[in-house]
Amino acid sequence: MKLVHAADLHLDSALTGLTRYESAPADEIRGATRRAFANLIGLCLEERAALLVIAGDLFDGDWRDVSTGLFFAAQLSKLCEAGVQVVWIRGNHDAVSQIRRSVRLPESVIELLAERAETRVFESLGVAVHGRSFAKRDVTEDLAATYPERVAGALNVGLLHTALEGRAGHDHYAPCRVETLVNRGYEYWALGHVHQREVVHVQPHIVFPGNLQGRHARELGEKGATLVSFEGDRISAVEHRSLDVVRWAELSVNVSGVQHVDDVRAACQRELTLAAEAAQGRLLAFRVKLHGATELDALLRARRDELREDLCGFSYGVGGAGAWLEKLQLGTQPLTRDVPLGDDALAEIDRALAELLQAGGAEAYGEQLSDLTKKLPVEVLDQVPELRGLSLELMTDVRSLLRERLAAGQDSA
Repeated sequence: MKLVHAADLHLDSALTGLTRYESAPADEIRGATRRAFANLIGLCLEERAALLVIAGDLFDGDWRDVSTGLFFAAQLSKLCEAGVQVVWIRGNHDAVSQIRRSVRLPESVIELLAERAETRVFESLGVAVHGRSFAKRDVTEDLAATYPERVAGALNVGLLHTALEGRAGHDHYAPCRVETLVNRGYEYWALGHVHQREVVHVQPHIVFPGNLQGRHARELGEKGATLVSFEGDRISAVEHRSLDVVRWAELSVNVSGVQHVDDVRAACQRELTLAAEAAQGRLLAFRVKLHGATELDALLRARRDELREDLCGFSYGVGGAGAWLEKLQLGTQPLTRDVPLGDDALAEIDRALAELLQAGGAEAYGEQLSDLTKKLPVEVLDQVPELRGLSLELMTDVRSLLRERLAAGQDSA
């Protein structure tokens, strides 16, 4: 028998920042959460799963319109017609206090209470699901400590939205210790909230499936759900299944010692080809980060736009659903030794930039610009987002180019 564990679907989540990218496939990315959810429904049907459990953040906050709820209900109806049971809890994004609208769901779709932890026993499946929804967004108490005792003779599944003892990049909601979950005696803990897949513990299994669909450049790699096979109260397999339709990737390209821009282009193209192959036909949204010490540092910064255009050109030939360059980052360093500074204007500017690039300097300078930023029209800030705050990357570009000019001046002296 099988069950499917999913979390953090964030249906119809608003994708901010895409408007400033003229070439962004915004419509395709915005619709990705719905198509990933449809893939989840397809997985349940293909695997003939008996149960789907969703561990919170099914929605991304209050719906912009009722179509979000109607889509959710329509998809779940397909499972109900096939006899698949569905149990879900609310997390911080779709807490009871966060969602005002509602639609009527099929009777076999069970939302667990927010007032207290409860147990639902499915005798025909031999499964007991324990869980509790978030009543409000900011839940700081240990919900797991209040979960019911294990049901004897059944596969016990704990459904919990939590940061456990803390996870980088995630608010510390419903904190609890792994030891607390282990001691509860359940065979499987279906967790949500953390967007990176993680098997925290085995025997019992404590699993974050990760979110169903990456929504921006910080949510990299495969996304999907977890398929659990079991016999009685014994788990025989726990498998990740990829369900995302847009794959986010960061291509890290080492250009240490590279002497020709063409070699940099070739290295980027190779990494892009590999990433596109790994995406297996999905739309690839990729960021390129160049790093390493190279004598081309200043030249690459001066030709940033040209290199970006080359990368966009490469993206048209990857096949599948295509690829889109989200950003090009230059993290390179100059290969040449530091140039002794003189007393001319370029040297004075270089010294000032060096001070700003030190820890805290950029932030202090950014505060000085905040009054100017507030006076600028929104349209200007959308076109030049660097004005919203000091761009360290821009400062590094300027300093690198200045130091190359200084070095050229010293060589000609």
